[in-house]
Amino acid sequence: MLPGLVRIDEATRAAYASDASIYRRVPVAVVEPCSAADVAMVVRAAAAAGVPVTARGGGTSVAGNAIGRGVVLDFSRRMDKIIEIDAHARTARVQPGVVLDNLRAAASEHGLTFGPDPSTHSRCTIGGMIGNNACGSHSVAWGTTADNVVELRMVRADGSEVTVTGSSSGDPGVDEQLRALVGDNLALLRTELGRFGRQVSGYGLHYLLPERGFDVAKALVGSESTCGVITEATVRLVDPPAARALLVLGFPDVYLAAEVAPQLASAGAMTVEGMAADLLAALRSRPGKANAGDALPVGQAWLYCEAGGVSLADAMARAHDLARIAQRGGAVTSLVVTDEMESRALWRIREAGAGIVTRLADGGEAWPGWEDSAVPPRNLAAYLRDLYALLDAHGLRGVPFGHFGEGCVHLRLDFELGSRGGLARYRSFVAEAAELVAAHGGSVSGEHGDGRARSELLEAMYSKPMLDCFAAFKHIFDPQGTLNPDVLVDPAPLDADVRPGPLSRALEVTPVHALHRDRGSFAAAVNRCVGVGACRSLDSGSMCPSFKATRDEVHSTRGRARVLAEMLRGESILDGWRAAEVRDALDLCLSCKACANDCPVNVDMATYKAEFQHHHYAGRMRPLAHYSMGWLPLWAKLVASVPGLAPTANALLSKRPVAALVKRLGGIEQRREMIRFAPRSLSRWMRRRTSRGARTVVLWPDTFTNFLSPDVGRAAVEVLEALGYRVVLPDGFVCCGLTWHSTGQLSSARRVLARSLDALGPHLAAGRTIIGLEPSCTVMLRDEATELLPDDPRAQRLAAQVRTFAEFVAAHDGPWPFDRLNMRAVSQVHCHQEAKGSYDADCEVLERVGVDTDVVSAGCCGLAGNFGFERGHWEVSQACAEQELFPKIRTAGADDLVLADGFSCRTQIAQGTDREGTHLAKVLHQALRKS
Repeated sequence: MLPGLVRIDEATRAAYASDASIYRRVPVAVVEPCSAADVAMVVRAAAAAGVPVTARGGGTSVAGNAIGRGVVLDFSRRMDKIIEIDAHARTARVQPGVVLDNLRAAASEHGLTFGPDPSTHSRCTIGGMIGNNACGSHSVAWGTTADNVVELRMVRADGSEVTVTGSSSGDPGVDEQLRALVGDNLALLRTELGRFGRQVSGYGLHYLLPERGFDVAKALVGSESTCGVITEATVRLVDPPAARALLVLGFPDVYLAAEVAPQLASAGAMTVEGMAADLLAALRSRPGKANAGDALPVGQAWLYCEAGGVSLADAMARAHDLARIAQRGGAVTSLVVTDEMESRALWRIREAGAGIVTRLADGGEAWPGWEDSAVPPRNLAAYLRDLYALLDAHGLRGVPFGHFGEGCVHLRLDFELGSRGGLARYRSFVAEAAELVAAHGGSVSGEHGDGRARSELLEAMYSKPMLDCFAAFKHIFDPQGTLNPDVLVDPAPLDADVRPGPLSRALEVTPVHALHRDRGSFAAAVNRCVGVGACRSLDSGSMCPSFKATRDEVHSTRGRARVLAEMLRGESILDGWRAAEVRDALDLCLSCKACANDCPVNVDMATYKAEFQHHHYAGRMRPLAHYSMGWLPLWAKLVASVPGLAPTANALLSKRPVAALVKRLGGIEQRREMIRFAPRSLSRWMRRRTSRGARTVVLWPDTFTNFLSPDVGRAAVEVLEALGYRVVLPDGFVCCGLTWHSTGQLSSARRVLARSLDALGPHLAAGRTIIGLEPSCTVMLRDEATELLPDDPRAQRLAAQVRTFAEFVAAHDGPWPFDRLNMRAVSQVHCHQEAKGSYDADCEVLERVGVDTDVVSAGCCGLAGNFGFERGHWEVSQACAEQELFPKIRTAGADDLVLADGFSCRTQIAQGTDREGTHLAKVLHQALRKS
């Protein structure tokens, strides 16, 4: 019996079919081992059955290193412990699944850090970094992963466990073979390997040279699990500087930046990172990012140079010294930043590059493939000029960025991979590019390993005898070829198993959503996900709440995208839109839309889920919750339309047997408290009063405000009137269609929206502002309406005329009728507002009325409309709230406010804590001057 968690279901296999590369291989099984003994047992069993084994960490590598048709060992979930930090020896002993940021956080308690820091530091694992010999921006100062590895514990291809050190493989017989291999090829290893720091292609056999101390541990770094499976590593820690300053330099073009970069590295810069204006243009094309990078100095290319010092003044002085060197070399502008938040904001632009540049500024797709080339730094400018000439010759476009101080360039290109002709052109280009980089004395890989993308290209940069040495090294450790075959030695063709290739869109359909950004293609929308794995970050950002709760790849945004891609392909998942495994993979998606904002390429899984559910349930019964909560606006309207029914319904639902029966019939979680209907709706209250003001505004009576919490609506009306406005509601029953949309009932959502546009017609024609109180409904009106009704010009006008309550109040330029409250508050931003809007206006208004806000940063509260009420979602819903929301509320002062504009957020707070959430409208109503 195999140990650990063994998973062979189609959804899991689909989720692990790719990493952050263009390649795809569906494994036969995924195993999450708990110990080295588990790994050994799996390797022995796989070898006996003739099944290959591939190790995987965070799955963030771009070369296809961590995928395979056999067993994939995922270390990221159960073998992720920091075993020991020895501050005196400056080492850490860790399991392979430890996330880099977690190691750095633990080391920081001792005043230490781990030097290599790729841009995926929030989710990449130490095991993956060892497999690929990862580097990162600080390798200028602290070297590659190989430079920082002391000792490895690993399972060999025969299932035996060994300790590999700086002087032994742990097996005298293997050591003897390795020494013979080196002794027979001394001149070859000395001339072809180790020529510059970023030459990481092939095996690191130069570490076995006598002058390198026969360091077997370092030689195995970068072997991509082809020689052994790492189960534990001892790594070197370094002393970070006491203070840092970030110098950003602007250049007229990328070539001049490349010429200056080596000088800055030699002068002691801790980072010399480069990017061109195309990356900034791609970022600014994203929703809500139009002003990104405004703080950058003027230029068409930039270098990020970090300077360290014993004090802030020392670090600043060193930064200015670097600036003077750069200015002599041709830099035109510079900026020195010492504020940590400003520095992080600038770094995020560069670190998000791998995701940003998968979509060019005009929306065109760009792919890895020639992603990671490197040359000796002094050759970088010349190499870039020749590389751009080659791009022009092939009619390709891309955005360069990378580690310019070490001659390493990341470049994603607009390869057309969806046809056989496009694949042939892809092969032609990379073959010529490999010859080009070799002519500049460079390496086809400078950081991410060779994998399936570049192993075939090793013959362009190494001699046949050198390739034979690689094969011999592999054979010593893995004579049967069990471990990660087709990589480095006997490579698979680089144009085989391409995920977005000719067979990727077998199930192409016309979606209900317009999908404007993806030219109406659901497959193109799904293929936005290139796998950089930002959705796997556990301690930062709002994505992906269900992954943060479960740590299950299937329930990450990336995992769901991979499952959808396999559905569209129709090979491993055969039932298309009816596939139960796809339904189950999407089930824990909260539709919070955080990925639409936080994902570097703006994958919008909430929309994809709604689209899938629409097709999946077409013509058949839906889950009961889709009728109970998906049709909530109708049920609420029905209750409100019958006098006296709301109190009766509330009384009945307060009785446990009745509530239990209703929950069972409605597919509702038994541990949830039932919602309560208001005795009098907002619309009924409005009919009995006359609003006066100089200008007319329209208040949107969403279902939650109108029928469940009309006190919020009444407060908003009185605040708006105090500001001098006449407030009206649309005539008749209106709804944005949110609940139908979130349950995938898209035809109903479109009909509801169209009827609402009819009711709003006169107001839209008059140019009146439509003010939304419920953030999710506001997003439906402002964003989803144009996707669901793309041919209705009224939807466009609606989107332009809708404002949030906070936006409208913040923009008011008349008398300010509020006193200062001088209070503190914990503020839960609705996930849809955070993803598709901004909380800036809310903060501005709250500051003006004297409310000091502590904003929850973890994203969705966990209720997420119908999600948290549905059976089977309780644990994930509560885990999301426990990320930050509930703990902050528990530690808040008794007199502190708890702010939450979303009805779902207020419901989650009321049902999970002893506090009540308050809408901004009620806060402002409280602040109204009484005179």
